[in-house]
Formats: sequence, C-alpha cells, structure tokens
Amino acid sequence: MSFRIAPSILSANFAKLGEEVANVIASGADWVHFDVMDNHYVPNLTIGPLVCEAIRPCTTAPIDVHLMVKPVDRIVPDFAKAGANIITFHPEASDHVDRTLGLIRDSGCQAGLVFNPATPLNWMDHVMDKLDVVLLMSVNPGFGGQSFIPGTLDKLREARAKIDAYTARTGRQILLEIDGGVKVDNIAEIARAGADTFVAGSAVFGAGKDSDPQRYNSVLANLRAALAGV
Repeated sequence: MSFRIAPSILSANFAKLGEEVANVIASGADWVHFDVMDNHYVPNLTIGPLVCEAIRPCTTAPIDVHLMVKPVDRIVPDFAKAGANIITFHPEASDHVDRTLGLIRDSGCQAGLVFNPATPLNWMDHVMDKLDVVLLMSVNPGFGGQSFIPGTLDKLREARAKIDAYTARTGRQILLEIDGGVKVDNIAEIARAGADTFVAGSAVFGAGKDSDPQRYNSVLANLRAALAGV
C-alpha cells in the first residue's frame, strides 16, 4: 500500500503561507490539506477560495479541500475554480449527498465524504461509485491540536473492509484518509488499521526546525520511517 501525507495548513504560519506550503512539499509531503470552517457547521472560522487561489501557484501538489461548511453546494465551484484537486464534505451538511458528489466531480475535482467520530459509515453505501476519498475524523472538527480518539481505529477497519469489498467487485480504488491527532508515535498503528492518507497539522508545522533545509525535512522523514514498518 502506498501512503500519502497531507499536512494541514491550519497549523501553518499564515504570515508566510506560500513559503510554508512550498517548504512542506519540498520536505516530502504529498498533498496540501486545506481546512475550510464557516463558524456555522463547526465553531471556528478559517479560510476560503481566495486563499486557495493564492497558494495554488506555490505548489504543483494536490490541494485537498475539506469543507466543514453548511450548505456545501454553493461553494464547491469556487474552490474548483481556485485550484482545488480534491473536495470532501460532511454528509450532514448536504441535503442531497449524491448530487453534491456529482457536482464536485463535474467541477473537475475528486470527491469524498467526511465522517465525524459519531457519524455512521452507512452514508457511503449507496454512493461508492462517486467516491474517490473517504475521510474519517479522529477528532471532533473545529480546532487543531486535539488528541486522537482511539475508537476511530475500529471505524477505520470497518471503512477499509467496505472499500476493499467495493474494489474487489469493481476494480476501482478509493483512498482512506484520516484527520486528527496523527503524529509520529501513532501513525503506524493508524496505517495498520487501514488508512493510506494521513492529515497532520500541528505534528508537522509545530515540529519545524530552522536547521532543516526546508524546515520540515526531519518530521516528514520521521513520519515516513514510522510508516515504513507497516
């Protein structure tokens, strides 16, 4: 299984965001995770399409936009136009989940569903053909720096079984992403439970070293080393 590391820019230094994005990708990250919060669906307010458009020239890496907003459909085309590659959303935030997934794909992006810790996985059962990514939250969304919820490991195994059964039946791959409390000392256990894509915010941007050529080389290398043992 190949693994992807997607640092969340929610934990980056916003005073020099373009430089942070360029450095973390040069340090070995695969995706840029972009957290969008509306102070409505979640109790925080972050960034929108204009910031996505601003960082798009700073990297060729995929921009993974996680929409924690309600309603969803209005903002999807704006992020697609701003340069997003992947757009995921919470099923509770859409009146018509199948339609929203179709809108994302019709806008030229890969599409995915996000499951909060207490959200059941059966939302995905009838839309597997439109899913490119399934993202499990291992914290309650809204703020960075929270601790990993251990019960997410069983949920990961359940999601992995659903995805593997679908892939065996159709030949189509769906990525399984995890977000919340991921760090060097638990990433291997999370991978063994079935995740192949890992969002890490404070664990990456909070561990930068001025002595590293691109500031984040050491922490990305440590995360890769932990995954190498899986």
